Amino acid sequence: MSERTNGNKAVFSFGNGHADGHAGMSDILGGKGANVAEMTRMGIPVPPGFTISAKMCQRYLQEGDIPASLREEVTAAMSGLEEASGRRFGDADDPLLVSVRSGGKFSMPGMMDTILNLGLTDETAKGLARQSNNPSFAYDSYRRFVEMYGRVVYGVGASADGVDQFERALHELQKTRDVSRAIDLSPADLLSLVRDYKEIVWRVTGSRFPDDPREQLWGAIGAVFTSWNNQRAVNYRRLNAIPNDLGTAVTVMAMVFGNLGEDSGSGVAFSRDPSTGEKRLFGEFLANAQGEDVVAGTRDPEPLESMGKRLPDAYAEFKRTAALLENHYRDMQDLEFTVERGKLYLLQTRTGKRTARAAVRVAVEMVAEGAIDRRTAVTRIDPNQLNQLLHPTIDSAAHVDVIARGLPASPGAAVGKVVFDAETAAERGAAGEHVILVRRETSPDDFHGMVAAQAILTARGGMTSHAAVVARGMGKCCVVGARELDVDPVRRLFSGNGVTIREGDWVTLDGSEGRVIQGRAPLTLPEPGAEFDTLMSWADEFRAMGVRANADTPEDAAQARSFGAEGIGLCRTEHMFFEGDRIHTMREMILATDLAGRRRALVQLLPMQRSDFAGIFRAMNGFPVTIRLLDPPLHEFLPRDPAEVDRLAELMDLPVTAVQRVIDGLTEANPMLGHRGCRLGILYPEITEMQVHAIIEAACEVAAEGIRVIPEIMVPLVAHVEELRQQATIVRQTADRILTERKAQIPYLVGTMIELPRAALTADEIAKVADFFSFGTNDLTQTTYGLSRDDAGRFLPYYMDSGILPADPFQTIDQDGVGKLIEMGTRLGRRRNPKLKVGVCGEHGGDPASVDFFQHVGINYVSCSSFRVPIARLAAAQASLGARAPTD
Repeated sequence: MSERTNGNKAVFSFGNGHADGHAGMSDILGGKGANVAEMTRMGIPVPPGFTISAKMCQRYLQEGDIPASLREEVTAAMSGLEEASGRRFGDADDPLLVSVRSGGKFSMPGMMDTILNLGLTDETAKGLARQSNNPSFAYDSYRRFVEMYGRVVYGVGASADGVDQFERALHELQKTRDVSRAIDLSPADLLSLVRDYKEIVWRVTGSRFPDDPREQLWGAIGAVFTSWNNQRAVNYRRLNAIPNDLGTAVTVMAMVFGNLGEDSGSGVAFSRDPSTGEKRLFGEFLANAQGEDVVAGTRDPEPLESMGKRLPDAYAEFKRTAALLENHYRDMQDLEFTVERGKLYLLQTRTGKRTARAAVRVAVEMVAEGAIDRRTAVTRIDPNQLNQLLHPTIDSAAHVDVIARGLPASPGAAVGKVVFDAETAAERGAAGEHVILVRRETSPDDFHGMVAAQAILTARGGMTSHAAVVARGMGKCCVVGARELDVDPVRRLFSGNGVTIREGDWVTLDGSEGRVIQGRAPLTLPEPGAEFDTLMSWADEFRAMGVRANADTPEDAAQARSFGAEGIGLCRTEHMFFEGDRIHTMREMILATDLAGRRRALVQLLPMQRSDFAGIFRAMNGFPVTIRLLDPPLHEFLPRDPAEVDRLAELMDLPVTAVQRVIDGLTEANPMLGHRGCRLGILYPEITEMQVHAIIEAACEVAAEGIRVIPEIMVPLVAHVEELRQQATIVRQTADRILTERKAQIPYLVGTMIELPRAALTADEIAKVADFFSFGTNDLTQTTYGLSRDDAGRFLPYYMDSGILPADPFQTIDQDGVGKLIEMGTRLGRRRNPKLKVGVCGEHGGDPASVDFFQHVGINYVSCSSFRVPIARLAAAQASLGARAPTD
């Protein structure tokens, strides 16, 4: 049964003011086909043609052949195209030539294949030469077609020596004739090149180049369908979260020529400046050129305004058309056009890609112009794009030498001199030098060096490794898992791709793309601007979900508030112990051999913690602060390097063997699942007491200043309700005692971090004791999958490439597995405790797709690193509105 008889139309024609499709059919016609149909219906001059449904691409890729029913529909559509254009396909006197273009639902510029001038043969090329009265134009078009068809359909490219075979033949002939452009060759030379190109195809593939235009057409359609799965298209879809099962439509359109002389030309333009968002036409134009010359950069184009001098009537019509299309689509447009002997043709319009600064400005200004409303403006911006406005970036015009690529763990860019240990980073950073800390992997011991560095680079680790999480929290550029690099900290160098970088050499890190760049690349500083503040205020009007920040110091808290955080969802108290001399006191507590010794050290730590908590409460000024009690295993606070162990023993006046014995005794085979979290507080309740003492005393101190304080004390790594019950008893007894002594009334909450599957499964029991839940999605993902976030980077890319996983579960929440635990835990907890407050404090809280899921679950707030707070605010608004920003 054919697609026609069962009602499933596969081919949609357009031309002369009539179109079978429209702009709302991008699922079927792709963005290109849907928009040329819409322009045709609007009366805009578009060459006639037809579009083959993207559904046929899916079928072709499954079956490996063109269905007979599609051949019938295309044959009928070609007849209609001949009638609309007044030319015959394959006619020797006045041939119809067509372009065959790809076009998926979402714009993928340059990722799939296109063929121009299809229909040229030895005979039709003669006809084109007569009709155009320009043999050089005709045979150069023929040459271009054979080259393009050879590449796309037959896959002909470079020879064994790496030189492109078509380009070699052209350059050798140009050199012989002493001309710089192919069009300057004689018609006889161009025809000779055509024959050479066909011979290359025969030599490489063993296939004769088709001289039947219809055979050419079917070869091109199949090749464009197949290009949906070429490697660059697959990579682009993965990067931009475009589904793999959409397929590409194929648009066949009558050729119009911009290379017929000085009254012709081609160009690409935007209805507004894509870099700044300024409301002005922005683009480039090439006289006497085909569109591929503009896109490929084979000739230097002129500013669009030059078209006004050369072709004033066509330019005036183009300006009117650009304004008409922007008003119609209510968004900035990216336009491709050709002028053939003074007549303007639009070949494509689509939503124009733009920088974040331009996107925000265009959205805000279009609201002011009355073109869109605030809701549309908020849903139009891709939240992840805001990273460009919050971090330095590498100047897009700069040439850079990439040494290696890793995972883009924390966005932005940084330039600095390479150092290989935390001590050197801290020393040189204190001296005012810009340094980049390079490690195989980082540990908590490196924290002070990470603070001093401009950026962090590791050869190992994943997106939620120690380096990644800490860097994001500080807003520092970070690249992790750069496995091409061989880091040698002893010789103070690293190497990759034949390049060796020694300590003191300059490098640039691109944390947004994961690039490691040799030398000092020029940076562009962030400029959020007034439009950004306006857009974020609109987002806050629409969102229902709260947004907090993960912050560990008063400085972090102040920064979080500047980005609009409504509290702190995770304050990791262990980070406070690594600053200055505090690490020595912490180590004294760990090395103590009895309770009295531990208490002596804890007495020294208490005022340090109290001071930090007071600073955080002041910075939050009335917003809630969730403080997680000590979480990591104690061995992480102890040195591993033998020289560091010796220094610690000397400082503590202990034998080196005694110190090493403690370190060995605390070292665990699997520390993530070992003696950490609430298990520390249960075996060492004095640690919990000290921390709660510091929190409540700080709260009393700040409250006495007239500042509202809302402390939320969180017990980590609870798996069983009895663990929480024991810790909660210590917390409440200590807190109430301090409040009684101070004669203060400060409401506080006691809750837990849900980061183990058993906690989610028994959430109804845990909710009997907890005032709030905070899902630690980083560790919940690790424990649910049985994955180490530091080691999974070795194979997760393969899992995503091969389709085992749709996305990295450490970046976007796994809704089917981890998500079900979150949903279940929330539902069970609120069933037992209807007043239960539920948050998310993993880095998923700053991922737009995850935020959308959390909105669905009914999470009260998300918490993420400070620099991701604006992203979360915008994503939460879009989730509340039920409209995620498009990826196109």
